Amino acid sequence: MSQDERPPGPDALTVLTRGEVELLGRMPWSSNQTYLAHLCLDGTEMQAVYKPHRGERPLWDFPGGLYRREIAAYELARALGWDLVPETVLREDAPLGPGSLQRFVAADFEQHYFTLLEESSHHRQLRRIAVFDLVANNADRKSGHCLLAPDGHIWAIDHGLCFHADPKLRTVIWDFGGEHLDEEDRNAVARLSLSGLPAALAGLLDTEECDGLLARCAAVARRKTFPDPGPGRPYPWPLV
Repeated sequence: MSQDERPPGPDALTVLTRGEVELLGRMPWSSNQTYLAHLCLDGTEMQAVYKPHRGERPLWDFPGGLYRREIAAYELARALGWDLVPETVLREDAPLGPGSLQRFVAADFEQHYFTLLEESSHHRQLRRIAVFDLVANNADRKSGHCLLAPDGHIWAIDHGLCFHADPKLRTVIWDFGGEHLDEEDRNAVARLSLSGLPAALAGLLDTEECDGLLARCAAVARRKTFPDPGPGRPYPWPLV
């Protein structure tokens, strides 16, 4: 049988969910323990980012279990129909206990939001990330959380500080303030507001957080323009 005739291997979600996990090492510059992992299933291999629950630092304003918010961000993007967050799953049987596994993006790590913004061809994707952050109430959208893949697709990562019931938006993406929201994005958010949250997403958040997410969806669907930075702390730190 030639290579072209072989049946396709398991997809990324299947490998993340069922593949054997081997830790390759801890990733630098992360405030919580984050590991690069190698996965293998039925001859298909891939790398993933593993964030174990036991490696999280306690925070005064977010409850433990940030890894669940990483998964919720993927499920939110999926519910919106946006190919925005790399595949992310819960693994109870990972080497350091329960945590999230997210497909590793082999990006150009010299690129980030501020450099991507210089190319107008990236603006449509960046605008969608900005809408996503409004809905998810992202409290930590740093510039380095926007990854440029070799095919030109921009992925959004690091969503552990999302979905708080209280307003906490902190982001570097304020450059579109006052510009019209893209109708396609507004319509996607409006549909989710009306249909309600899918079980895979609602099961990762508490009731107050689910209610807050739906309220933000409804509010964003009514908006005509991107907001400008408000008072308080609209920017994360560090910015990159």
